[in-house]
Amino acid sequence: MMSVNKSIKYLIPACLLAFGLIQSAHAILPIEQLDSVKGAKAFLVQTKSLPMVDIEISIDAGDRYDPTAKSGLATVTGQLMNYGAKSDGGLLSEAQIADELADLGANLGISVSGERATMRIRTLSRKDLRDRAVQLASAMLSAPTYDAKILVREKQRITTALLESETKPEAVLDRRFKKLIYGNYPLGNSASVQTIANISTTDLKQFHQQFYRGDRMIVSIVGDVSKAEAVDIVQRLLQKVPQSGPPIAKLPEFERSPVEPLSQREVSIPFDSQQAHIAMGMTAVTRSNSDYFPLLVGNYILGGGGFVSRLMSEVREQRGLAYSVYSYLSPGKDAGIFQAGLQTKNDQAALALDVMNSTIAQFIANGPKQSELDAAKANLINGYPLRIDNNRKLLDNVSSIAWNNLPLDTMDVWTKQVEAVSLEQVKAAFQKHLAMDRMKIMVLGAKNK
Repeated sequence: MMSVNKSIKYLIPACLLAFGLIQSAHAILPIEQLDSVKGAKAFLVQTKSLPMVDIEISIDAGDRYDPTAKSGLATVTGQLMNYGAKSDGGLLSEAQIADELADLGANLGISVSGERATMRIRTLSRKDLRDRAVQLASAMLSAPTYDAKILVREKQRITTALLESETKPEAVLDRRFKKLIYGNYPLGNSASVQTIANISTTDLKQFHQQFYRGDRMIVSIVGDVSKAEAVDIVQRLLQKVPQSGPPIAKLPEFERSPVEPLSQREVSIPFDSQQAHIAMGMTAVTRSNSDYFPLLVGNYILGGGGFVSRLMSEVREQRGLAYSVYSYLSPGKDAGIFQAGLQTKNDQAALALDVMNSTIAQFIANGPKQSELDAAKANLINGYPLRIDNNRKLLDNVSSIAWNNLPLDTMDVWTKQVEAVSLEQVKAAFQKHLAMDRMKIMVLGAKNK
């Protein structure tokens, strides 16, 4: 992620900060839906503990829309929005944008993930400062300049980073495993030196024009502003963004990992590394799936709960095969995956993989014990206040709820939904959505015997 982050530090009395955390932790603040602007949805959570406003604009313009020969286009399009824009007062250079943010004590950054691009703004809620920050963000959102010289510089930087990543086993495994899981679905593609070299300023301008429009945006606001002020913020942000544009080609259907023999599912990659890096996984559910909570709780027991997980017990505590082992669900709006992984000595790779494989298989077949389920639910419920104890975390939740089209009371009922999960639901959900004969396996770095 590239971001402009020139800010000053604020001295906040400890008592004020503590009050804000306690208030957020014990009272779920309501999400208000605002009137649509330029076809964009907008949401607000009002907080009064600090004189700050956090804003996120989610744009349906993620990496999945990259042309195959230009993988990385969506990311470069988003990143270069930081480095120049046209405003009512004329052109804003990279340095001028950075100076303005420093003067305001504000943060503004753009990042791009598989499904979406996001612009985040953090500013003081005082109207004059807030309006200047929003005005700057509006210019960057609607009229980035995409300077050719800056593109050359950033392509060189990205190319250097890509070449360096080829020396890192974690990066190689991540890229290759993603392709193994997603196959021909666009989320399986990754930027390369060649695809970055193929990107031109014309490509950036065309991608921005095609995807950065109101009907593909969601604005989420958390902070010390009224509903009327929030509406004004949304209008100012999107005032020069087009409402719509030409039709965009539909993405291919996201298909479940197929049943395959082990010989077709397992891939070994030679790599000069002291440790073997192992990943196992398959496609899984989206965030809106009705089985999300049984899978969430079940995965906490299996490998998401750190030292209290099944995988940690079997792989580390009982056999000492790895320092860390994990599993996680990564559900998005339109796609999702399940993944488990570990690192171990090369000569222990086969045994570690066998233990991880058998542990997951047994969990899918038999589900958890009642004691494990009770402990997992208690840990998740007791830890929930830490997920919403400041404005940024609240914004993460509001943004996720809006992006995934979840009910606006999701934060209110989250702990109740966790508490309601039963042994039968966990077992049924794992057996429905995960299967060992669909699991892709990748071993990187292990020596062949």
